[in-house]
Parts: sequence; C-alpha cells; structure tokens
Amino acid sequence: MSKKGIHTICTHVGELKDEQFKGAVSPLYMSTSYAYEGVEVKRYPRYFNTPNQEALSQKLAALEHTERALIFGSGMAAVSTTLMALLHKGDHVVLQHSLYGGTYNLVVEEFDKYGIEYSFTKGLAREDFESEIRENTRVIYVETPSNPLLKITDLSMVAELASEKILISVIDNTFASPVNQNPADLGIDIIIHSATKYLGGHSDILAGAVCGSEEHIDRIFQLAKNFGGSLSDYTVWLLERSIKTLGIRVKAQNRNARKLAKFLHKHEQVKQVYYPGLKSHPDHELAKAQMHGFGGMMSFELEEGMDTALFLKRLKLIKPSMSLAGVESTILSPAKTSHALLSEEERKRQGISDRLLRFSVGIENRKDLMADIEQALIACAAGSLKEC
Repeated sequence: MSKKGIHTICTHVGELKDEQFKGAVSPLYMSTSYAYEGVEVKRYPRYFNTPNQEALSQKLAALEHTERALIFGSGMAAVSTTLMALLHKGDHVVLQHSLYGGTYNLVVEEFDKYGIEYSFTKGLAREDFESEIRENTRVIYVETPSNPLLKITDLSMVAELASEKILISVIDNTFASPVNQNPADLGIDIIIHSATKYLGGHSDILAGAVCGSEEHIDRIFQLAKNFGGSLSDYTVWLLERSIKTLGIRVKAQNRNARKLAKFLHKHEQVKQVYYPGLKSHPDHELAKAQMHGFGGMMSFELEEGMDTALFLKRLKLIKPSMSLAGVESTILSPAKTSHALLSEEERKRQGISDRLLRFSVGIENRKDLMADIEQALIACAAGSLKEC
C-alpha cells in the first residue's frame, strides 16, 4: 500500500517514463500488435496488459489501496464482468435495495438466463443483509453513497458479515471516488468504479475500473479477456491525464456541494435534500466515520406544485445532462433518465419521485450556482412556461 499523499498518487504513481525524449507526461503506445518472440510479456490489448493499460492500473490500485486493478470500456462492463466472474449457475448474490439503475437492470434482466439467483435487501442494516443470505450465497453487492438518494451503507458491517459467512464483498464506489472513500481499508474485497464519472471528470471519457487483491483480480481477468471489455490505449492515456487532477477537483466539488446542500435545505421551494454532509441526513454520523469527504453528489425534491421540467428549462448555468461528476455542474430527473427503466411502482418503492432531481456539483463559483438555482426556483414557482 502506498504511503504517498492523494495528490502525489494522482500525479505520479503509474506514470510511464519517456526514456527517449524525456517528456513530462506518459508516452502513448497506440500499437494493437506486439512482438511475441524473445519478450518477457506477450502484450495484447484484450489482455489488459499494454504499457498504458498496466501503468494506469497501478495508479488505480494505489488510489484504492489494493494490490491490483483492471480498466474496462465502461462502468457497466466492469460491473457485469465482475459479477459474472464471481457467480456461476446455482449461485446467489445479495444486493442492497438502492442501486444504480443499470446494475439493477443487469441483475433482473440477465441473471435468470444464467441460472444465477439474487435477492435485494429491504434496508441497509445488518439484519437486512443477513436475512437474505442463503446456503448458496457467494457475493454481497453494495453501493454507497447510493444513486440517487445518497443512502449510506455501513461498509465495516458489510465486510465483517461477508468475512463471517465466507462471502465476497463488492462495492460500487463511483459516487464517493477514491478521494472520499477507500472501502478496502474497511475490509471490502472488490471496488468498482464507473471511471466515466469522477476519475475521468471532464465528461469526455467512457471507462470502468475494478480494484482488488491479486486473487480476485486474476479471477475477474480470466473472464474479462474473453468478454473483451478492455479500453483503447488512447482513452487509457486520457484517463491517466484526467486522474492527475482528481484530488483537487473532488475536494473543490466537496466544498461546493456542502454549501449548496445547506442553501437548498433552507429554501422554501425545496421539500427535501439528500446529502450525507447535512446533519439532518439520517446517515450523517456513519458517513463521517467512513468517508474522508461527503462528495459532490446530492439530490433534492421540489415542493408539490413545482414543475421540474420548468425548473430545468429555466436554469442558465447548470446543465440538464445525463451523466455526472464532471467539472461542470449538471442536473437530471432520475425518473426520466438513470432510473427510467424501472417501473413506476419500483421507483416509488425506492423513494424516487417525479419531483426528485439529482445534482452533480461542479467546480464553478458556488455563488454563481446558488444564483442560478435561485432565479430558476423563483421563476418556476410562478408556474409560467413563458417565463421559464
């Protein structure tokens, strides 16, 4: 485990040396074909072992305090490959009830085809997880903070339970990022990221990552090389460049989000704010205990009578946009995007209303963000489409 500081890891760990020209940044090796005679390593892009792939994997492992990492073509490639590598026909997985919509769809739409059993918890307490464990359970899968309601799962509890039952614990750590949360330090076995989000940070990279022990990563690799979900070296190089500023970006987003959450919490047109940095959040103390920062993600629900479509239309600075975690602030309706494939009944069961908005806070001046939200709320409170 590296003892270096977060910013040093982001900048220097896993960088490739330009031995020929002594450039300051990692050289990019674009080749998809490498020699196989007289070499120590037979390199092939689909085997996750090109020079750029290996170097970036070292950086990611250092960030998550794990032995190894793999980089994938998307977050869902990382999720699906990991779960399919750990589960076989007749196996069972316990998943927390609040998950990213894409993960939920993967499980309910695909697992039955492969004879993999699954169950979702009713809550996030130990008894909720333990009550779902069966004789054939192999994996516990969690996501914290959760998407989109920012619920917090006790990672030490999950790790302890998994260890007691000889299960593999897996977390989607995308919302927190390695800057705000290191699940391996709390005993979690495998950490997954949609690197499209905070690791990329500029809304221009599609990638995923899995971090864990040598044993677990090798197991995932054996399937990954057959599934073919590796990432092109150019995108790998771009991702390595982006991670250099991960620490300073995320810490700036943390500061902005905390101030904006307090602002929204006090606003008369906002019914509820979901942000673990607020003392009113039911899991605030738990978040303080297991996170280094509360993150740049939040959700808030407008008061009844407020039209979310009008509010979004009125925004001038904050962009209604599908993804999250870029340097620019974005916002969306989960009911129409990330969780649109869920039934209305399932969304209601998870507490996702049509007036809920997920807010990814960027690095802009927070006074400008507050002013943008304020003018949109004032205009839309009047209910005038013409004004909005």
